[in-house]
Amino acid sequence: MARYGRRRDVKALVVEEFGPWQQAAVREVPDPEPGSAQVLIGVRAAGINFPDILMMQGEYQFKPPTPFVPGVEGAGVIEQVGAEVEGWSVGDAAIFISDTGAFAEQIAIEPARLIRMPPGLEFSRAAGLAMIYGTSYHALKQRADLQPGETMLVLGAAGGVGSAAVQLGKAMGATVVAAVSSSEKADFARAQGADHTIDYAADDLRAALKEITSGAGPDVIYDPVGGPFAEPAFRSIAWGGRYLVVGFAAGDIPSLALNLPLLKGASIVGVFWGSFVARDPALSARNFADIASLLDEGLIDPPVSASYRLEDAKEALGVIAARQATGKLVLTM
Repeated sequence: MARYGRRRDVKALVVEEFGPWQQAAVREVPDPEPGSAQVLIGVRAAGINFPDILMMQGEYQFKPPTPFVPGVEGAGVIEQVGAEVEGWSVGDAAIFISDTGAFAEQIAIEPARLIRMPPGLEFSRAAGLAMIYGTSYHALKQRADLQPGETMLVLGAAGGVGSAAVQLGKAMGATVVAAVSSSEKADFARAQGADHTIDYAADDLRAALKEITSGAGPDVIYDPVGGPFAEPAFRSIAWGGRYLVVGFAAGDIPSLALNLPLLKGASIVGVFWGSFVARDPALSARNFADIASLLDEGLIDPPVSASYRLEDAKEALGVIAARQATGKLVLTM
């Protein structure tokens, strides 16, 4: 099937070798040639995530061969459909999830990694939806089994996955406590639906949690940060609580004494969304159907706070690396 707008070269952010993320550069590369079981997408926008930086530095769980184009999620329009592909056509708008390659003007990808864009959703908001809501919904639904009426603490609640967790927690009927690092981020977390906020810089985390929960502690802790607040947060967890290990944006991977989960009858639960999608694509697809329904009902709203041109990708990555971002940052092509 013919495609439109075919170019000889496309622009992409390229990592030549693992190292400081600042070494990556935007340059022209040959446009991808999709296989018979793939589609070619003209990327309109791509979501930026902290794991992108880890991958560029060779510090992520998955290490692609170099050189490579980073970026694991985006949205765009299908420009070519392989002969073996069914159910998709040239001109369809789609959200995609990839191992790499999103920070480019085009990407070739398998249809199993596509999600149909809900009508009326802008590309910039769609591009920032897959990873943060996919991760957070899987964490809260399958890993934590969050129940209505429970209390959930979200660490790093003003970031991408954190703000998605706040919104989803509220949509699932929980009381949400958002922990953040400034008063401005506290305002942002409340705008996402948080019932209570804790400012690391001004408040004692354990004392604040004790007051908010009347001493019971949070039933679920959502932690994409790691670092020094992991242990005090876990020490505050409720009996039978679930501590979700989502990531380590603080840089340090904390250690916990194993007597702590014993004393609280609590669970430490790993959340590796990328592996989950690969291992159980059918359940992942059902999750995204649920997410689309929540979006249609107005119960969640992708919190895109800033858009950058592809040429300014390193500026955006710098904001993420410095943990200055609130909500989601995206690249537009």
